[in-house]
Amino acid sequence: MLAMLSGRAVDAAAPLRRAAGRGLTGHDPERLLTAAGAALLTGDVRAACRAGWRAAQQSGRTNTAAHHRAVLALAASVQGPLGDVADHARAALATARRHFLAQPVTLAEWALARAELAAGRPADAAGRLRSLLASADGGAHFALRGLVLPTLVEAAAGAGDHRTARAAVPELTSWSRSASDPQGPALLLRCHALLASTDAETDARFRRAHAAHRRAGGSFESARTLLLHGKWLRRRRRPSEARRALRDALQVLERCGAAPWVELARAELRAAGAAQDAPTSVGLAGLTPHQARIASCVAAGQTNREIAERLSVSVRTVDCHLRNIFVTLRVRSRVELAQQVSGAEPA
Repeated sequence: MLAMLSGRAVDAAAPLRRAAGRGLTGHDPERLLTAAGAALLTGDVRAACRAGWRAAQQSGRTNTAAHHRAVLALAASVQGPLGDVADHARAALATARRHFLAQPVTLAEWALARAELAAGRPADAAGRLRSLLASADGGAHFALRGLVLPTLVEAAAGAGDHRTARAAVPELTSWSRSASDPQGPALLLRCHALLASTDAETDARFRRAHAAHRRAGGSFESARTLLLHGKWLRRRRRPSEARRALRDALQVLERCGAAPWVELARAELRAAGAAQDAPTSVGLAGLTPHQARIASCVAAGQTNREIAERLSVSVRTVDCHLRNIFVTLRVRSRVELAQQVSGAEPA
């Protein structure tokens, strides 16, 4: 920690990894929580999450452990592997249903439905969420219903069950107006696009959804909207427009590390007639000169704000470049980035 706070990120990596590894092999809750903190500092979010729920288990907090497992299931429904979704969800539901814990039940069922969508099974996903949202006893948590509804609409529309999809729109409309979810308006427009009756209406609502996503942020859902638009364009035999939307979706999904959805986007691109892309460079030579300067500043221990002031750009611009650097170099943390920079030949 001293090395990290002193700006010597490279020196911090090895002892932090040792602390994480040693803590994860034991059963003491305090050591597990220390391991979770060390794992987070090295960018190993998956290990940190696992340490968190193990600490809850070892300390007898079974309800907390169930909630952690539900969150892990939801994360796996984005990043994969999809097989982890079922494992985490089953473990969460075993406790959550027995103890009537609506929040982890909702998160786990939502995760399973997203995994079913990613696997090309919209009817299964629609049936799961329809049952969850309709149940008066042990169903969806009241504060999470609005987050689940867009997935239900997408799944039902994909399965041809437009009656179920349209029935969810009024509640989703109310949710999007509550301002509790900044992405609500964009997701509502996406749902309207999926249910539109004419091609012109569908296209217009998808484009309005893209604009709303840009205002609200949220890369994963923005990319998912691009993916759905691209699929629709391909089926309407507009391949050049489809490829443009799908390539944009693919790039954002790669930056998000959303492996199952990346594969979906690639499959749609192939179906739209796109040639296979060459493999992305993973060396420092693959960075632009501006990205290389930012990478060097990070390796020197500078914060994003300090880098922005040095390069006369906004902090948001540095954030954006840094995400792209992580994807290009295939690293997950500033520590790993510093190691690559320190091990590279000087330009």
